[in-house]
Amino acid sequence: MVDLMLIKEDIKNTADVISSVLNVDVTIVDHDLIRIAGTGKYAHKIGEKVSLYSAFKNSLDTGESFIIENPREDKICKMCKDKEQCKEFAEVCCPIALEEKIYGVIGLIAFTREQGNNIKNNKSQLMSFLTKMADLISSKIKVENKSYEIKIQAKRLEMLLNNMDKAVVSTDVYGNIDKYNDKFKNIFKLDDKLDKNNIFDILRFINKNEMTTIKKRYKSTSFIYKTKNYTLRGIYNINTIIIDGDIKGYVFDFIDNSSAIENFNEITGTNYKIGFDNIIGNSLSMEHVKNEARVASKTSSTVLITGESGTGKELFARAIHNNGSRCKYSFIAINCAAIPDNLLESELFGYEEGAFTGAKKGGKVGKFELANRGTIFLDEIGDMSIHLQGKLLRVLQEREVEKIGGKINIPVDVRIIAATNRDLEEMVAKGEFREDLYYRLNVIPISIPPLRDRKEDIVSLVDSIIKDYSKKLNKYITGIEECAITKILDYPWPGNVRQLQNVIEYSINMSNSSTIICENLPQKIMKKNKETKCDINGDITPLKEIEKQEIIKALHKFKDYKKDKERACEALGISRATLYRKMKEYQIK
Repeated sequence: MVDLMLIKEDIKNTADVISSVLNVDVTIVDHDLIRIAGTGKYAHKIGEKVSLYSAFKNSLDTGESFIIENPREDKICKMCKDKEQCKEFAEVCCPIALEEKIYGVIGLIAFTREQGNNIKNNKSQLMSFLTKMADLISSKIKVENKSYEIKIQAKRLEMLLNNMDKAVVSTDVYGNIDKYNDKFKNIFKLDDKLDKNNIFDILRFINKNEMTTIKKRYKSTSFIYKTKNYTLRGIYNINTIIIDGDIKGYVFDFIDNSSAIENFNEITGTNYKIGFDNIIGNSLSMEHVKNEARVASKTSSTVLITGESGTGKELFARAIHNNGSRCKYSFIAINCAAIPDNLLESELFGYEEGAFTGAKKGGKVGKFELANRGTIFLDEIGDMSIHLQGKLLRVLQEREVEKIGGKINIPVDVRIIAATNRDLEEMVAKGEFREDLYYRLNVIPISIPPLRDRKEDIVSLVDSIIKDYSKKLNKYITGIEECAITKILDYPWPGNVRQLQNVIEYSINMSNSSTIICENLPQKIMKKNKETKCDINGDITPLKEIEKQEIIKALHKFKDYKKDKERACEALGISRATLYRKMKEYQIK
C-alpha cells in the first residue's frame, strides 16, 4: 500500500485549496495518524501524531464521514482527554478511501463561531465538496500505486533477466534494443548503455534479411563473434513477439560454448566422484596397479589401460581423473566400439550446421570440446578405424580439433585416457592399428589383472556386491555361506568382475533367506564345480588334514601383510573367531 507521504506535495496543495474555498483550517492525516498537511494553526504541526482518542481515529476505524456540531458534548468527544481545553466550534472528518482501504482522513476545524455556523448551515454542499477532494487524493494514490507496481514489476523483470543462465536481449521489429541482462553485456564485452542501439549493428552474425520470414521460435543457430582481441563461439535462438497476428519485436537468447558444456556435464551427471578407495582389491597385483595409477593421476600424460573385458578399466580411468588436477572439470567417456564409424567422427569432433544432410541446426559440440580442460576416456580404442586413428593422432599432436564442415581449428586442452582389451602391439604388426598413434597413447601403460589371477580379492568383492545389490533389489541379504564361496573361488571367471556382479545379482534374486546358499548360484557355476574330476582309486586325505594345510597356506601367503589374519580369513571364507579356533585345534602357530 502506497503511503500518503509519497504524494505529500499533492496532499499539501489539496489542503490549501480546501482552506481557501471554505475559509477554515484544514489538516490531513495518514493511516498512522501522522499529520501530512495543515493550514492555519496546524501549519507548524506537520509530522506530529494526532491523539488516538481523536475524531480522526474514529473516522479511520469506521471509514465514515461525519460533522461534530457540538464539540465537547458529542459522543465522539467523550473519550478525548483534551475536551475541556477544546476551543473548536465545529469539526468535519472525511476518510480518504480506495478499494475498501482507508489511507487517511481530511479534517476541517472551525475556530470561530462564524466558521462553525458556515459548516453547520452548508452541511450537504460541504460533505459533497470534501468527498470530491478525498476522491481527488484517492485518484492520486491510484496513479501512484500503479506507478509503484510498474516499478516493482520492472525490478522483478530486471532481477529475473540477470539471474538467467543465458544472455538475453529484446528488440523492436527493427532490431532496436530495449531490454537486456547483464550476461548479454558481459559475454559480448559491451558497454553499459545499449538502449536504442541496433542488434544488427552490434551482432553482425545475425542475418537481418531473414528476420522478416521468422514467424515462430527460430532454434539453435551457431555463431562466432569476433572483436580485435576476443572471440566467442556459441548458439543463439530467436523468439518472435506477436500481438494480434503482427510481429512487434524479437527476443534473442545466447549461450556460449563453455556454459553449454558445463550445463551438459551437470545434466548428464558426468562429474560423479570415484576414487582409488572405491576400487576393491588388496591383492599384491591390485595394489601394484593402484600405485601405478596414482602416479599417473598426477601427470597430464596419456594413459593406456589394458585388461580383459569386465576388469574395471573405466573405474580406473575415473579414479585417475578424480585424483588429478583436472578433477574440477569434465570426464567424458565414449565407447569406440559401440558407435558406428560414420557417427563416431561427429561424436568425437562435432560438426557445423549444414555440414551434411540431416545435420541439426546449430551444429553439434564434439566430445573433445565437452572435455576441454578435463579428461576424455576412449574405451575400446582398438576398434577405432584407421581413418579416425589419423584424426585422433592429429588432436594429440596439434592439441586442436576440426569439426566436420568447419573452417577453423578449435584449440582444446584435453587429457586422453584410452583403454582396450585387445593386443595393440599385435594389431600394429598386422597393420590394423597405427604404430605412431600406439606410441602416442602408450606413454603410461597400466595393465589390470584378470579376476582369476587375484582370487584373494573375490571374498571382499562379493561382500561389497551383496551390499550394493541388496539395496538396489530391496532384499535383506547379509552374507553368503562357505560352500557357495568355495564354488565361486573355484570358478575361473572369464567375464571378470562384471560377470561376478551378474552372478551375485542373480543369487540375491533367487535367495529366500538372509544368506546366499549354493542352491542360489547359477547352474553354470555349479556345473563347473561338478565337472571337477578326482582320482577315485587314489588315497583319501582326511578333511581335517586338507583344512589344516589350507589354513597354513593362507597364513604363510599373507604373513607379510599388516592385517595378515584378516586377509587369511577372507581367502579361506571363514570368520576370525573360526580361524583362531582352528589354529588352536590343529596346533598351528
